[in-house]
Amino acid sequence: MSELLDKARKYEEDKGKNIAKELRPLFHLTPRTGWMNDPNGLSYFDGQYHIFYQYYPYQTVWGPMHWGHAVSKDLLKWEYRPCAMAPDTEYDGAGCFSGGAIETADGKHLLIYTGVKKVEDEDGSFHEEQNQCVAIGDGVNYEKLGTNPVICGDSLPEGCGKRDFRDPKIWKENGKYYIVVGNKTIDGDGQILRFKSDDGLKWDYDGLVIKNNFRFGVMWECPDYFKLDDKQVLLTSPQDMLPEELEFHNGNGTLCVIGTVDENGNFNEENCQAIDYGIDFYATQTIETADGRTIMMGWLQNWDTCGIRRDDFPWFGQLSIPRELSVKNGKLIQNPIREIENYYGKKICRQNVLINDSCALSSISGRTIDMTVNLRPLNMDNPYEKFEIRFADNGQFYSTIEFNAKDQIVKIDRKHSGSRRAIVHQRRCKVMAPDGKIKLRLILDRYSMELFINDGEQVMSMGIFTTIRAEGITFKALGDALVDVTMHELVEK
Repeated sequence: MSELLDKARKYEEDKGKNIAKELRPLFHLTPRTGWMNDPNGLSYFDGQYHIFYQYYPYQTVWGPMHWGHAVSKDLLKWEYRPCAMAPDTEYDGAGCFSGGAIETADGKHLLIYTGVKKVEDEDGSFHEEQNQCVAIGDGVNYEKLGTNPVICGDSLPEGCGKRDFRDPKIWKENGKYYIVVGNKTIDGDGQILRFKSDDGLKWDYDGLVIKNNFRFGVMWECPDYFKLDDKQVLLTSPQDMLPEELEFHNGNGTLCVIGTVDENGNFNEENCQAIDYGIDFYATQTIETADGRTIMMGWLQNWDTCGIRRDDFPWFGQLSIPRELSVKNGKLIQNPIREIENYYGKKICRQNVLINDSCALSSISGRTIDMTVNLRPLNMDNPYEKFEIRFADNGQFYSTIEFNAKDQIVKIDRKHSGSRRAIVHQRRCKVMAPDGKIKLRLILDRYSMELFINDGEQVMSMGIFTTIRAEGITFKALGDALVDVTMHELVEK
């Protein structure tokens, strides 16, 4: 074990044990201490799920990237493992960036990641060199391959940029290992490249999967590529996007491309859409469970909103609730992992409640809840105009979900949640809600809100850092609306 890795392990163990459980969400993984961004290496090994994450244990700001590590039986309750990797070699001394993980044929756990080093230019400035590297271990300790890097940017085909080349995601198919990697061309366009290997150690270029053609942002980060419901799906996180109506927003976004693969192995696009329409979501990873479900997790944060934080917290960054994916009518559907039901506590139901002003409903409150609201007009001839759910409310601070029935737009808003920063506090998305009928499923887990619209047709996520004692929930309508509310308390078991 290197000195840097040993130092990180001792530090996180010492600091992590002093963080009160009440300062963390129940089910959204946070770093053991310090900083977290992208989820890495989501995999099943040695009888449990493993997830790694971009990690800087020493401060709650981005720093030289390590790999944090946690394990789970159900992807909801996590147990920390020691830091898996530190930036302790010449080829990754500037950071162990994102990547994937898989169990090898001989029963070992293989991590593949982007090693970053700083290279000095002739004028004295520096640039990053990004190459793909491998480490192999037993689920706790990992040894970096002596022949690293296993894929160098200098070996890429003509036209591929050599500096932005990162975030390999690995899978196995027909007895071979494959990865997809994000790349930026020499003329500044995002693309996804594929490589293949017989053993996971020696890799050959296997072609271009997809090129952005200057449509969605610039560099495409954190790619994932898999089959789902007879379709081929590509997930990625484009940087520096321009807005397109309410589908894509400025800055760092998420993109799902759904299509098919022809007899020559070419990916043919059929639909492009956002993955998450909210404020805080980025850098997805998926895993296929033993029962055949495809589960996705992401960083419930965004590079453009890192100023939304609690300065008194010993951690920064959290991962999303795991989401079950499917494709329906050519579009991505996401719903909370069904295992969340194992953590249901008390159930409260309110049926056929007329809302035409602002009101609270008896026993409907809390900051760790799974709540579904079915909304419809009282009278189709005189439909309501707007409907609002106010939550995490203590009379001073609150956040809201608003549905505009006329325009069929859902808006989330945290500008009154207590933040003093002028960063993104609102996001809107266009929904399908004919006749003012819509289903809103809201999961609150202390410091986050994830909204699943119409059984997962769209999802909107955001972090909220209002004190967890702010538990109030109220409903408000402009016009006459009928609601059915079912709320489950979420509890540790």
